[in-house]
Amino acid sequence: MLATTLVPRTADLFGQGLEHRSGAALLRFGAARPRPAGRISWSGDGAAAWLDEARGHVWSVGEAQAAAGLVVRAAHGLPDGVREFTGPRGTDALVGRHLPVTDAVEWVFRWTLEEPPVHPAEERVVAFDASHHEELLAFLRVHSPAHSTGPGSSDVSLWAGIRADDGDGDGRLVACGALSSLRDSGAPLMASVATDAGLRGQGLGAALTSWLTRYAVRRHGFCTLWQLADNAPAERLYTRLGYRNEDPCVSARLAPTR
Repeated sequence: MLATTLVPRTADLFGQGLEHRSGAALLRFGAARPRPAGRISWSGDGAAAWLDEARGHVWSVGEAQAAAGLVVRAAHGLPDGVREFTGPRGTDALVGRHLPVTDAVEWVFRWTLEEPPVHPAEERVVAFDASHHEELLAFLRVHSPAHSTGPGSSDVSLWAGIRADDGDGDGRLVACGALSSLRDSGAPLMASVATDAGLRGQGLGAALTSWLTRYAVRRHGFCTLWQLADNAPAERLYTRLGYRNEDPCVSARLAPTR
């Protein structure tokens, strides 16, 4: 039985000081403060959760047992409004004792407050505008079919890329990436970084990631990103760039029960 003491579901997410604890950066950077009008949220017993109503997604942070309790309570209270959730690693198994859980994916929410060391190839990075969207989309379809954010997304503030170094400055696209934003807070989120499959290992992704990180830190004071748990090259790169690794997460869907 998952036990948790709940305050009203419109509670202040920041009332417990969870955002200052290790493992709760998703709350610190991902939830807008003060609370937007109409945001449904829960907190209590060392965990906090909030609902992205458009997606039917409950975000939760804190101790896994308490976070799972909030997810279960949210799903029971809003049976037609909660379809998926994110929580600290292990939340999926705990929620699964009470509700059917599918498609669990483990990942890490990473963040930095510091500009990374300058990469020599950063000078090759250029910002793109809407006139490049078709080119970017074609590139992503080939070299990163599972990209999280596409050209034209309303959440994206910037696309950048690197072209082949052919001397005329108008070579083919060989790497790209975007600065998107977390839906509730608007915090900068690096997304859809991709490198030409035939040119990987040459530092193009590192240069682009370093440039985007520097851009975000200078304008917002920090940068965030999502990293799949089993991506060892990305793990090494983000650590080298100074991204903190304190927030292991899991996301999953709730299977329909009727």
